[in-house]
Amino acid sequence: MPDYPALADAARDAVALAARACREVQASLERVKAITKDDKSPVTVADFASQAIVARILTERLGPGVVLVGEEDSKWLREDDHAPHRAATLAAVRAVWPHADEKSMLDAIDAGAGDTHHAAFWTLDPIDGTKGFLRNQQYAIALAYIERGTPVVGVLGCPNLPRDFRKPLDEPDRHGCIYTAIRGTGLSETPADDPGAPPLTIKRLDRQEGEPLSICESVESAHSKQDDTARILAHLADQGQPAREPARLDSQAKYAVTARGQADAYLRLPTRKDYVERIWDHAAGSLVAAEAGCFVTDIHGRALDFSHGRGLEKNKGIVCAPPRIHGLILGAIEALHIGQNA
Repeated sequence: MPDYPALADAARDAVALAARACREVQASLERVKAITKDDKSPVTVADFASQAIVARILTERLGPGVVLVGEEDSKWLREDDHAPHRAATLAAVRAVWPHADEKSMLDAIDAGAGDTHHAAFWTLDPIDGTKGFLRNQQYAIALAYIERGTPVVGVLGCPNLPRDFRKPLDEPDRHGCIYTAIRGTGLSETPADDPGAPPLTIKRLDRQEGEPLSICESVESAHSKQDDTARILAHLADQGQPAREPARLDSQAKYAVTARGQADAYLRLPTRKDYVERIWDHAAGSLVAAEAGCFVTDIHGRALDFSHGRGLEKNKGIVCAPPRIHGLILGAIEALHIGQNA
């Protein structure tokens, strides 16, 4: 049996170092844009740098047999036309890997080209929330270890997420948060800039009946059908369960704010019938929320099934909430026939 705490420690350290590199890129957005002549290049640079760093640390700590299913490969970055992006990525990587050269960096990125046909593998979203990153708001580095179709270790790095609930979510925090979960053992929180600090155990409580609910969903309307969210909230209000206006933020940080009780639910409602969620967009976040005491299913109440390759082929949408609220939302979805043909 794998040493899950050792896997979690390696994953947390890898995500913390990737977060540091990403913060370096965010601190020099204009310089990166000037080098690459591309306003969207900083997130591209951070994406590649994050994957290179995570792959290197996992391999260094856990051995060469690591299987990593990442979102990126280096083909685009190797092209001559993208030499400025390659140089900017190497500069970001060197913030935490000082002796990296182009070859070692590109090879590390390509270490994320593993496949899902193994009984166990890692999956990584090196930058989840690209527009949030460019706005200097919320984004996440999401790393999970999946065993026989189930996430068993999850680390969610949220470099701009404040630990203090009183601070605004649309402004970057100077410390950030990392959430670490091992299936069946609970959830812990540490500062992103000090992952070795004593961890805080996170366990959320269900909202009492009648208390207004706080829902979070994606900023981008293309990611979740926001008018269906409004219909659900109106239905719940008619049933005596009021709710506040939804909070909108990017990335799997939504799983984190729900897990820690800052929001009562995270909804991702299908915008089209043929859309399939990717495993790296939910593996880490769903485990983080589940280990805090939330239920995480699709809109039909089915458990998320990570055993069908790179997509959640058997699932539609996401409902993440503590038990009572989860049941209320599923009841509203059924009553309103949302996703009936999905």
